[in-house]
Amino acid sequence: MSVSIDIAGLPQERITFATSPLAELCMALHALSQPAHHPGLQSWTTATSAALDPCLADRLLEADFMWRTSFADIFMPFAGVPGGPGVPGATLAEELDLLDRMDDERFVRAALEHCWLALYNQGTPSPLKDPAARAKALETAAARGPRQLDFSLRLLDDTARVRVWLRTLLEECDEAFFADTWRRIEPQQTADARHKTEVLRRKGLPAVLAEVSGALDVDEARTRITVDKLVNGTATATDPTVGVGLVFIPTHFGWPHLLVLHAPGWRPVVHYPLSTPELPPGTGSVELLQRRMEALAHPMRMQLCRSLARGPYTTSELANVYGVTAPEVSRHLTVLRKAGLLHMQRQGRYVQHQLDLSAVARIGSDFIEGILR
Repeated sequence: MSVSIDIAGLPQERITFATSPLAELCMALHALSQPAHHPGLQSWTTATSAALDPCLADRLLEADFMWRTSFADIFMPFAGVPGGPGVPGATLAEELDLLDRMDDERFVRAALEHCWLALYNQGTPSPLKDPAARAKALETAAARGPRQLDFSLRLLDDTARVRVWLRTLLEECDEAFFADTWRRIEPQQTADARHKTEVLRRKGLPAVLAEVSGALDVDEARTRITVDKLVNGTATATDPTVGVGLVFIPTHFGWPHLLVLHAPGWRPVVHYPLSTPELPPGTGSVELLQRRMEALAHPMRMQLCRSLARGPYTTSELANVYGVTAPEVSRHLTVLRKAGLLHMQRQGRYVQHQLDLSAVARIGSDFIEGILR
């Protein structure tokens, strides 16, 4: 499995390394909502969460599926606005202004694709225009919880108002904690972007990709970049309708995630972590370890784990995403549950499943990094 980026004929000068405050704000919000993904950030997440205004924290929950279980493309608006600059803004305000330029259709799809994963790679109808697509989006949002359903309803019924609400929310996050954080981490990110630009100029694409991540590779003809991930996807950096180019963005909060924006009609972006800290060690019996490794060895269960590591899912959601039957998904979930690798919780009439990251972490950091990459 991998994501491939077509770069055939792409001039080297159209490969850009740049910082993005809005993309980093997304990663910071993710770290706050999923601290188990980021043990190396425990001090920051603990202190920031403790100081967060309760009202702001409560509002963040309304739209947290845009950064909790995955990462909505609206946090990289420069890649999705045809005729836009094609690179991130210098400030958060500039990037939010660019987000305001995105049309409602693209904005809603980018916001909802992470509560309805099938939107990403398929030419599905617009939930703003098609009643069946709207119903499907709301059904999936309901499985995630009442807050997510309420937000999705507001987004579809009054998109303009939600856009204003979201911008205000992000500006409040900037004032509450992100502005100070960005001032501290931006110099390191800028230095990294400059360094990699120089490596690209002096040593070429293979050398700089090796510095970005061992999960990146390019073919000998320099026509395709391949990103080793537990997901299949394709993108092109030479589509004139959205703009020619490929952008790499460093992130302080990213590890173990290596993100690739490969949505149709968007410029591809690689969001790569600056460091790869080790997960804390753990212990377990040989028998338990064997049972868990056997449970995780099946290819289908590996794919399910990719979703379950990011957040809770119902059986029907997973069946829809991976194109298999609900009974088949249920059988795989039973194996994972018997190995002690799943949490279960009831949300209304839905039963949600989520991977127990602490249990999986004891198997080894390689597996954790692989499924979260």
